[in-house]
Amino acid sequence: MNDQASPSKASRVQVGLVDYGRGNLRSVGKALEAAGAAVEILTTAERFDSVDAVVVPGVGSFGDCAHNLKNSGMWEPLQEWLKAGRPYLGICLGYQLLFESSEESPGASGLGHFPGRVVRFPHSELKIPHMGWNTLSRMRGPLYPEAAEAPSPAFYFVHSYYPVPAETDLASSTCEYGEPFAASISRGAIHATQFHPEKSQAAGLALLGDFLSAI
Repeated sequence: MNDQASPSKASRVQVGLVDYGRGNLRSVGKALEAAGAAVEILTTAERFDSVDAVVVPGVGSFGDCAHNLKNSGMWEPLQEWLKAGRPYLGICLGYQLLFESSEESPGASGLGHFPGRVVRFPHSELKIPHMGWNTLSRMRGPLYPEAAEAPSPAFYFVHSYYPVPAETDLASSTCEYGEPFAASISRGAIHATQFHPEKSQAAGLALLGDFLSAI
């Protein structure tokens, strides 16, 4: 990642960007840098102790992502990181993997940090996947510090599946696409979004900046 025109690396939050072989690492890494982070790509468990926060991006399928993380040796370190309540941001699949299972990959287990499952949008007149810009409502928590004053922001979504948390107070925002769903969650220092901040222009960069500021 390019550190030019940014604060010194020593003064910035050190973010470990997890590479499981399917993520859109370049665009997420560039967005994190633009928000003020120093980014390190994590491919093995050994480097987890060198970072302040972990970001798990998401492109691919639930089962493939879980399989690749286990093969890399990063699955158990991620579970330990979450159990310790250390700063985490999951994007798309990085959000879905926080739960126990997904209809996308029957038999595959998620990280299981939160109770709940991932379901597919029901068949309807709406196009699946849900793709494009959509607004959020019921925003709260450190990812949305100005939610009370600001109009509902729009973020970019690309997904056919979404988590249904068993604990409804876990949701930090909702979105409507045929039916309401939890567009993001927050608990302590652990956050995740179904939308892609790195594709969401100014609103996405602001959210990433707020994530870094909360660390």
